[in-house]
Amino acid sequence: MKKIVLLLVVLISIHQLNAQEKIDAFRIKKEADKNYQSKHYASAAKNYIQFIEFADFKGQKKSAAYNAACCLALQEKVDSAFVMLEKAIDYGLADKSHVLSDSDLEILHQDQRWEKLIDEFSETNTINTAPELANIVTQDVYNFWEAYDLAQDSANNAANIYDQYYFKKASPGMEDYMGLKVKSKDYFIKHIESHPKLYKTIRENTLKVSEYKKDIQKSFKKLKEIYPSAKFPDVYFVMGAFTSGGTVSSSGLLIGINQMSDGEDVNTEELDFGDKLLMNQSENIPYIVSHELIHFQQDGLKNDTITLGYAISEGMADFIGELISGETANRKIFDWAKGKEKQIWTDFKKDMYYDRYSNWIANYGKASKDSYPDLGYWIGYEICKSYYENAEDKKQAIQDMLTIQDYRKFLADSKWEQKLQQL
Repeated sequence: MKKIVLLLVVLISIHQLNAQEKIDAFRIKKEADKNYQSKHYASAAKNYIQFIEFADFKGQKKSAAYNAACCLALQEKVDSAFVMLEKAIDYGLADKSHVLSDSDLEILHQDQRWEKLIDEFSETNTINTAPELANIVTQDVYNFWEAYDLAQDSANNAANIYDQYYFKKASPGMEDYMGLKVKSKDYFIKHIESHPKLYKTIRENTLKVSEYKKDIQKSFKKLKEIYPSAKFPDVYFVMGAFTSGGTVSSSGLLIGINQMSDGEDVNTEELDFGDKLLMNQSENIPYIVSHELIHFQQDGLKNDTITLGYAISEGMADFIGELISGETANRKIFDWAKGKEKQIWTDFKKDMYYDRYSNWIANYGKASKDSYPDLGYWIGYEICKSYYENAEDKKQAIQDMLTIQDYRKFLADSKWEQKLQQL
C-alpha cells in the first residue's frame, strides 16, 4: 500500500509544474531515458510519470506509462508497476507479445494480477500474413487539409481548429506517429505556419497515394515470395512536422506524406538544405513504404547500441526494400556516396563499435553539400548487399539478415571490406 501512496504523491505533485513551458516536458523525457540507460530506475520512473502530465499525444503518454512500469518493476515495486501498466493500456497499449517478452517486467509474472492484466489485451490487433489484406489508410491526410483550410480563415484559432479537425480525429496510426515523432501540438502548428509557401503547393501531391496502391501491394507480394513468414500491417499516411518520413509501430507502417510530396510546382525555398534532402518525389512513396515494411519484420534482430547495429538495421531496410520495390528510398544519399566509399568507411570505422548513432543517422541538422547526412543507411545497405551477393541461398540470406544476433560477425561474413578494397 505504501508504494501506491508514493506513486500517487508523484502524480499529484507534478500538477504544480503546469506553469512551465512545454519544452520542459522533453527535457524531462530525455532525462528519463538517460536515467533508464544508466539504470537509475527510481529517477527514471519519476521522470516518466512527470512526462505523462505534459505530453500532448496519447502515444507519448502510453510509452511513458509503460516505461515507468518497467522502471518500477525493476525496483520490485510491483503494486506501482501494475498501476502504470493499467495506465498504459488505458492510453492504448496493445502490443501483447512485447509485454509478454519484456524482461523488465519478469517480476510481475509471479503475481496473480498478471494473467488478468494480460487478458485485457485485445486479440484483434493480430498482424496478418496475407499481403492483400493490408489496408492503406489516408483519411488523416484529408482531415489535415480540412483543418488547414479552416485555420487559414481563422489564424487566431488555429490551435483549436487543428485539435478538433485533425488531432481528435486521428487514426491509430496517426496517434502512434505523433507520439513517436512530433514533440507537441504547438510544435506541429508552428511547423505548418512557418512554411506557408510549402503547404500552399504540396496538397495535390499529398493526395496521390491511391496512384501507388498497386505498386505498394506488388512490393508486399514480392516480400511474401522471398520471405514467406513476413507480416503485413496496415499502412497509415499522415501529415507530420518534417521529423520523420516513415516509422513503424504496433499499429503498422506510418508514413509522413508531406515529406513525400516534392514536385515541379512545389515551393521548397523555406526549407534548409537538410530538409530539402528529406523531401522526396511522390513517386517514391512505394519505396519508403517498402523500407518501413522491412523494419516491421525486424523484431528478431538483436537490440544493440553500437553504431554498426543501427547502420545495418537501416541499410537492411533499404536493401531488402529495394529488392521488393525496385528502388531504394535514399537514392540521393547513395548517389552522393559514389566515389567516396573508402573515406566514408574509414570515418565510420572510428565510430562503429560505439554508440554514435547521431553521427551517421538522422543527422540532417548537420547536412551540407560537402557532408551528406544518413550515411549510415548507405553503409548498412552495402554490407547487406555484399552479404546477399555472396550467399548461395538467397532466401536464407534474407532470413539471416532479419535475425542477426551478432553484428560484428555479420560484417565479417558479408566480406564488405574485401569488396571495398577492390573498388
